Amino acid sequence: MQSAPVTKYRPFPPVDLPNRQWPNRTLTQAPVWCSVDLRDGNQALAQPMSVEEKLEYFALLVQIGFKEIEVGFPSASQIEFDLIRRLVEENRIPDDVAIQILCQCREELITRSCEALRGAKNVIFHLYNSTSPAQRKHVFNAGKEDIKAIAIQGTKWVKQYTRPLIDGGTRVRFQYSPESFTSTELDFALEVCEAVTDVWQPTPQDKIILNLPATVEYATPNVHADQIEWMCTHLSRRDSTLISLHTHNDRGTGIAATELALLAGADRVEGTLFGNGERTGNLDIVVVALNLYTHGIHPGLDFSNINEIREVYERCTKLEVPPRQPYAGELVFTAFSGSHQDAIKKSWAVQKPDEPWDVLYIPIDPADIGRSYKAIIRINSQSGKGGVAYVLEREFGFNLPKAMHKEIGRLINDLADATGRELSREEIRDAFFHEYLERATPVALKQFRTTETDSAVRCECTILIDGQPHTLSAEGNGPIDAFVRSLGTTGLPKVEVQSYAEHSLGKGAEARAVSYIQLKSDRGLTRYGAGIDTNIELASIKAIVSALNRILAKGA
Repeated sequence: MQSAPVTKYRPFPPVDLPNRQWPNRTLTQAPVWCSVDLRDGNQALAQPMSVEEKLEYFALLVQIGFKEIEVGFPSASQIEFDLIRRLVEENRIPDDVAIQILCQCREELITRSCEALRGAKNVIFHLYNSTSPAQRKHVFNAGKEDIKAIAIQGTKWVKQYTRPLIDGGTRVRFQYSPESFTSTELDFALEVCEAVTDVWQPTPQDKIILNLPATVEYATPNVHADQIEWMCTHLSRRDSTLISLHTHNDRGTGIAATELALLAGADRVEGTLFGNGERTGNLDIVVVALNLYTHGIHPGLDFSNINEIREVYERCTKLEVPPRQPYAGELVFTAFSGSHQDAIKKSWAVQKPDEPWDVLYIPIDPADIGRSYKAIIRINSQSGKGGVAYVLEREFGFNLPKAMHKEIGRLINDLADATGRELSREEIRDAFFHEYLERATPVALKQFRTTETDSAVRCECTILIDGQPHTLSAEGNGPIDAFVRSLGTTGLPKVEVQSYAEHSLGKGAEARAVSYIQLKSDRGLTRYGAGIDTNIELASIKAIVSALNRILAKGA
């Protein structure tokens, strides 16, 4: 990097827009969406999609609900020409879906593109040429009038060569892009767009699409919004124009730039699933659409099975959705932090189906996009007691007493520290079973039965202490009290019951009882134990033995 002061780069110039309106606006409806996955996205792939993969991907885009899909640059690629012919000839395009093609302002490319579109019912002819000062100077060695003349002539050719398509029953809409719009002087971009519009002669019923691309992202999102609002307010035929956005992500703010530009008056958005595109990528339509959804605006696109969408995307593009990608990433509905886990658990417990979504740290109900609740809380060394308890309850049905959360949380955190990695749900369950339900040393229960007298309950039991059998009996006000009293006749530490809880595990004839009992030793040490049995009485006795063994493991 250059030492300060930085002279190698210069700030992007602001837009003179003293009466800007977009900062005070609120989005109230979704834009028109156009997927450019099959062209702009595909050209960015190290291994471009085959025709068969493109056909599958096209079907996915239709299933999601896209009504405008850019399918290729047929004059520049035989594969893309063949794709369009198969889409048309095999009747793969629904009547309400428009296929969009891309073309430069050259006569032979325009005529070739029209050949690819023969027989299509609904098309968008997307014409473009570069307009920025750098492009004019370094690529075309041309002045402004030359560049404008290219756009005008290209539009005339499109109008001429699409006439037979229109006469044959094809609905043809026209889209023009001043490529590198955001790097072009605004007054010149307007001049070119007006000249193109003059040729095309749109109407409010048959609008022209002016696509204003941030081909490379240079400015902050607010400047992009200013550029779009400036164009919207200066166009002479705004009521006959759809303003379209096409942002890239070079500064990492493509989504923000798009959302602010929609506030600035744009009508339409081009982008790709999960942001695939050249360099740092195109706009991620999934994110913008679901951002609208979380504000109560239906995007008109269906991402209710985002896992399936992601699977097709990854298979066809050979790319992977990053684990932290909003909404679709593997870890985006995952909390490792203990305090976050506890907040999620508590707020989720009181969330009512008929009330606005208000679960802490999770801005969208994962079920709305087909994600599983199982991914919500995962456990590593940073996790807290609430998260561990949540997993045991949600995944395995163990509703631990709140006072027990600290014990199990410490146990699982120690295990995560020892392994140095995230623990699976099965590892958490196994650790819980090993610590609480499977302890058989130094005390093991062999037999237990009770009889009732007029004033008490008498227990008779056999336990093993360090492998040696002991037959015990005692009376108490219930089975638990009687058993604890019987333990007092041995050399084991004296204990008393501090708390008791139980619930059923499962339903119907196969249901079992789970008991949680907290014991306190005569030295003041407290530990929980747990027990499972089809008999609630035996589940409680097993929980006492579990707690006693855990106390003895600490030498109390």
